[in-house]
Amino acid sequence: MTYQVRSAEERRLAIQENAARLGIDDAFISELVETFYARVRADPRLGPIFNGEIDDWPAHLAKLKDFWASVAMNAGRYSGKPVPAHLKLEGITREDFQTWLGLFHKTLEDIAPGEETVAYFMQRANRIAQSLQLAMFGLENLESRA
Repeated sequence: MTYQVRSAEERRLAIQENAARLGIDDAFISELVETFYARVRADPRLGPIFNGEIDDWPAHLAKLKDFWASVAMNAGRYSGKPVPAHLKLEGITREDFQTWLGLFHKTLEDIAPGEETVAYFMQRANRIAQSLQLAMFGLENLESRA
């Protein structure tokens, strides 16, 4: 087995090249975030949760675009703390994460340039959802879903 040692910059470039190959750029991230969060805000369950917490949607969407650009393209523009922000949400349940993931998947199916791009984002979204659920509800609740 051969291991390739790469610098952080080489890894970043590889991620960025792969994202570009998949059609992921700032314009796509912007469309994804705008479309997805319009759906979240309109959702009968998720809308009241998020709308009750977020006062300035344009500023929040800008932060989310930086977050997803950092997740998908290793852009390095996001420096927030998503776990404490989500811990503040009132009334959220584990089941709400499935709704969130479903809306995210549907949005990607509607706008992504291909199935590989959908899979790329969903892999990351599932990891993020799992991490947030672990922080919010603990390990035993996460294991009961397996």
